[in-house]
Amino acid sequence: MRWREAVVRAAFLAPAAAFLLLFLGRPLADNLTASLRATTVSSLLDDEAPFIGPENHLSLLRSEAFREALATTALYTAGSLAAQFSVGLGLALFFHRHFPLGRTIRALLLLPWLMPLVVTGTVWRWMLETDGGAVNGVLRALHLVHAGVPWLTGDDEALVSAVLVNTWVGVPFATALLYGGLQNVPRHVHEAALLDGAGPVSLFRYVTWPLLRPTAGVVLVLGAVYTLRSPDVVLALTGGGPAGATRTLAVLAYEQSFLEFDFGRAAATGNVLVLVASVLALLQLRAGRRARTF
Repeated sequence: MRWREAVVRAAFLAPAAAFLLLFLGRPLADNLTASLRATTVSSLLDDEAPFIGPENHLSLLRSEAFREALATTALYTAGSLAAQFSVGLGLALFFHRHFPLGRTIRALLLLPWLMPLVVTGTVWRWMLETDGGAVNGVLRALHLVHAGVPWLTGDDEALVSAVLVNTWVGVPFATALLYGGLQNVPRHVHEAALLDGAGPVSLFRYVTWPLLRPTAGVVLVLGAVYTLRSPDVVLALTGGGPAGATRTLAVLAYEQSFLEFDFGRAAATGNVLVLVASVLALLQLRAGRRARTF
């Protein structure tokens, strides 16, 4: 019986394992191999990329562009996650109440997340133009500004604009997951707390939030990984400018691959992104195990 159970388990796991090895393990291995070689256009055409070991990684760590992109990535990711989670949690708590057209509004909220990121970035780029953009037009009509705000051309304004647009994209995803987590909170626990005299703040702090914490960890980790790996919003919105003010690690890897054609260094940048995402995932798994232990 044990042997048969082992065979059945292996049979069920085999398709998933094969999928992961083919579509995840193989690309990661190829990326690691490319990062250890001087992989350029000429070497790809000649099918002979000389082995240089960790030189791509060392030159990447020594470059000023990498350090600036790392700092920009940290600000961009932290700002996006804080805004996405705060707004998503507020909307999830709002939709947790039953009211007319609640389901319809909740479905419409998913539209920003379903739109292609290039389309989203392009539309927001038109809206945030300094002279003819809709955002500056509204601010002028309300007499909040006299001259157009350089949303896409100012160093600080461009990064803030990228964070806001990425927040607009990620809020529906955070709301959907947090709303699902709230749905799984047992109703009788809330009722017992209300009978004991708990107010709204105490109810959320001592009852809802502890039960929602595992879902919140998943939202933060997935949001961080999604923000780290995706250059689409920044490329469509600012192209990494002005003067590299919005150049994240994902944008840097794109520039190294498709503008400089230095595939070896781009692969090294990709390895850094994979390492950061893996660390975040491991921290989330560890936190989830500790929460289940308690």
